[in-house]
Amino acid sequence: MSSALTLLSSMAVKRLLADLMAMYRHTHADAAIELTSIGGVDAARRVAAGEPFDAVVLGADALEALIASGHVRAGSRIDIARSGVAVAVQAGRARPDLSSEASVRQAVLAARTLAYSTGPSGVALARLFERWGISAQIAARIVVPPPGVPVGTLVASGAVELGFQQLSELMHLPGIDVVGPLPAAIQIETIFAGGVLAASPRAEAAHALLAFMASPQARQAKRDNGMVGAGE
Repeated sequence: MSSALTLLSSMAVKRLLADLMAMYRHTHADAAIELTSIGGVDAARRVAAGEPFDAVVLGADALEALIASGHVRAGSRIDIARSGVAVAVQAGRARPDLSSEASVRQAVLAARTLAYSTGPSGVALARLFERWGISAQIAARIVVPPPGVPVGTLVASGAVELGFQQLSELMHLPGIDVVGPLPAAIQIETIFAGGVLAASPRAEAAHALLAFMASPQARQAKRDNGMVGAGE
């Protein structure tokens, strides 16, 4: 059996965790860590199915569900980062006005196609569209990204005109322009939290890694990846 710590995460924090793991190895030269990043829904499903990871980093609601079901150790939750939703268009295309809730609503109504995450932020966005009373009107225009495929990839290819996703997942993708974050009145923030799997034989080491990821030393890496510390 491998002695490496095995970490599972949603795609939204893949790049951040890779950066933090590299930093961790500078002070823990003997640390061997393997990261697997997939769609958040699939990640939670794999933990619930009993796959042998040491720790998992997901949206806080998904992590809490795994704690409640006994798959993640009670008391092991560590909040790592807070991330907001941004809007992207294909590179060079006209940028919609995102200055107010009303202007975002108009941009959504004007878009021929749009896509958003299948994770927690996407669920919240769907609720926003319901509150606006436009869900039925735009239903046929929504493109659902395949599991693990970033919304920005669909935007870059031209398959989607307007894309909504975590800034961390959009900001490093080629072929798109990040127009900006949603305005404060309708911003959707996700807390990404880590926890130690109940069956992990390396619980202490897994907890130490997650604690580092939530520490002040990790602050700049989070900003570089479009996030902030969970408590900021």
